[in-house]
Amino acid sequence: MIRSVVMGTGSALPERRVSNAELAAQVDTSDEWIVERTGIRFRHIAGEGETTATLAADACRAALTAAGIEADSIDLIVLATATPDQTFPASATKVQAMLGIDDCVAFDVAAVCSGFLYAVQVVDSMIRSGVAKRALVIGAETFSRILDWEDRTTCVLFGDGAGAIVLEAQDTADEGGRGILTTKLHADGRHNELLYVDGGVSTTGTVGKLRMKGREVFRHAVTNLASVMTESLAMAGLSSDQVDWVVPHQANARIPRRDRAQTGPRGGQGGRHRRPACQHVGSLRAARARRRGARWTCPTRPDRRTRGDGRRVHLGRGGYPLLIS
Repeated sequence: MIRSVVMGTGSALPERRVSNAELAAQVDTSDEWIVERTGIRFRHIAGEGETTATLAADACRAALTAAGIEADSIDLIVLATATPDQTFPASATKVQAMLGIDDCVAFDVAAVCSGFLYAVQVVDSMIRSGVAKRALVIGAETFSRILDWEDRTTCVLFGDGAGAIVLEAQDTADEGGRGILTTKLHADGRHNELLYVDGGVSTTGTVGKLRMKGREVFRHAVTNLASVMTESLAMAGLSSDQVDWVVPHQANARIPRRDRAQTGPRGGQGGRHRRPACQHVGSLRAARARRRGARWTCPTRPDRRTRGDGRRVHLGRGGYPLLIS
C-alpha cells in the first residue's frame, strides 16, 4: 500500500519578539492578566519584508534540509493560510518561485486553526492516488495584520509564523508501518459568528479585523477535541494506550490542560501530552509551532518520535485530529 511518510520538518518565525509587557504599554492589559487567561507570554510579529509567503518559504527550506532532498524534486505544494499575501494568485505559487521550482502543482487552502490538517489530508489523498510523489505541506500565518490592536481580548492571543513538512510516497506492506494512518475532518458553518473576520472581498471590499467570542470558542474546542480523537483512533483500529504522543490544539494553554484532564495525563493510557508552546509564540492558527531546545518547529515535528522508530503521534487542531506513525 502507498502511504504518505513525513521525511523532514521546518519552521520559521519573524525576527521581532513581543512580550506581554510591551503589549501592556499599548492596550489596557497586563502580563498577569494575559498569563492567567491564556498562558501566553510572548509572540512573534512580522515586520517589513516578512509575509506569509516569505515565512512559508523559510520553513520549507528548513524542512527540505532536514529531509536531505532538493527542492526540484517536489511536485506538490499546499499552503494552509487565512492570511495570504494576495487574494490571488495563491501564496503557494510565491513559495514555489522562492524555492526555485519551475513546475509543480501549488495552491492554498483556508481552514484557519485546522488548516494544516486539511492541507495534510488533501496531500495525503493526492499521494495515495498517485497524483504526487513528494510534497511540501505548509501552515503559515501573519495574523498580526488582521488584528484589532485596541481589542485586548484578541490582540494578545495571536502571533505570526510558519511550519512545513515534507511528505513522500512510500510503498509499505505493513498496516502499522510509518506514515499517516488517518485523518478526520469536520466543519459546522452554524458557528460562523464565534470566530471570524468582519471583512471580505465580496462583502465589504476590505480586509477586515478578527472578531471572536472567546468563551464560546474555548468551550467548542475542548468539547469536540476529546470526542474526535476517539473517533480517529477507531478509524485507525487503535486504542489510546497505543499512542506515544498527544499534541492538542494550542490556541491558549488552557485548551491542552483541559484536554489532558479529559483524556488523562498520558492521553488515555499511553500517549504523552506535549508541553504547550503557545506561551512562547501565541496562537499561530494554521502555522502552529512548538519549541524543542532552542529551535521552533512545525506542529508535526516527528524527529526521533516518528521518523524511524514507528512511534505514533496524535495531533489535534481545531478539534480535528491526525494520526501519524
